[in-house]
Amino acid sequence: MIKCQVVMNAMDAFAPRYLAEDWDNVGLLIGSPAQDVHKILTCLDVTENIIDKAIAEDYDMIVSHHPFLFRSMKRINTDKPLGRMIQKLLSHNIAVFAAHTNLDTTFGGVNDVLAQKLNLTDLKPLTITYREEILKLGVNVPNDYADAVRQAICKAGAGFIDNYSDCSFQFVGEGKFTPLENATPFIGTQDKNEVVTETRIETVFPAKIKNRVIKALLKAHPYEVPAYDIIPTQNVYHENGLGRIGKLQTPMLLTEFVKMVKENLPGDTFRFVKGNDKLVQKVALCSGAGVEFLDKASMQGADTYVTGDVKYHEAQHAQELGINLIDAGHFGTEMPVVKTLATYLQNENIKNKWQIEVTADISAQDVFTTI
Repeated sequence: MIKCQVVMNAMDAFAPRYLAEDWDNVGLLIGSPAQDVHKILTCLDVTENIIDKAIAEDYDMIVSHHPFLFRSMKRINTDKPLGRMIQKLLSHNIAVFAAHTNLDTTFGGVNDVLAQKLNLTDLKPLTITYREEILKLGVNVPNDYADAVRQAICKAGAGFIDNYSDCSFQFVGEGKFTPLENATPFIGTQDKNEVVTETRIETVFPAKIKNRVIKALLKAHPYEVPAYDIIPTQNVYHENGLGRIGKLQTPMLLTEFVKMVKENLPGDTFRFVKGNDKLVQKVALCSGAGVEFLDKASMQGADTYVTGDVKYHEAQHAQELGINLIDAGHFGTEMPVVKTLATYLQNENIKNKWQIEVTADISAQDVFTTI
């Protein structure tokens, strides 16, 4: 058994809340970070059926993609569906956590799972909604302590560049200083100018972990007052956004691609619009309701776009742009992530020895039925 906060931390590591859109409502929506958790249920939507399942099977935390509470509320009437569900959750002490647009955006999240289902490679974000500010750190260290300081700041999160870790550059030089009357120097004598052979270590880190990196630096550095610099850069190592664009290894006819999409995704609502006569090769996608990025997909050279919740005039616009448009449904494009969430939390459970149970809901059905 663990505390709810532990699960929240794990979810924030996978789908950081800073990736969520400003209008979104993510994180712990019902419950307390301090409450105990021993069984977690992952799902797409927190419906009354899901809540009843959680009650009947003794789940004490639900992790969903869609936020259970989204719009502001002025009253909770328990004779209404939403109020009734809130009452059930609170009376049975079931926490509810949501990862929405942050889970859409994060690497390995909803859109990457969808791209994997469509057998796409060479993936890039379709839109850029997040760019991480990168800072450069330079610090002077006595030679014998250089490795310890470098390891400490890298362990704190510095030194990551794309798929490389522990990245740094170092060179040797001379440090000069004079300890004054109230100093307690690690090396040197008061009122005497000292010359010390030092290693200069330079690396980079995301601005959001600045305090953590500096704290690790100061703890590992032997000097009373270490000399270090924090310098802004224009480098972009970490950027992400909604949607993905990639390629099929083997181009195929549109009808073949649509058939493959239908076979690989859940749901009962699949429609498509033919916008060109090309073989399908460069495919863009956005899970859920992502037709707003249709023009971006076209501008980036996609011949086909996959999303959900397409309206009539949006379909017409796709034909005008000359791009195929596949409406695989809101449910169909997002439901696959439910198992991914459960697998992630199961792996965290094993790695950290939480001794909890994690289950993915596989009972959910698309609200639409095609006849």
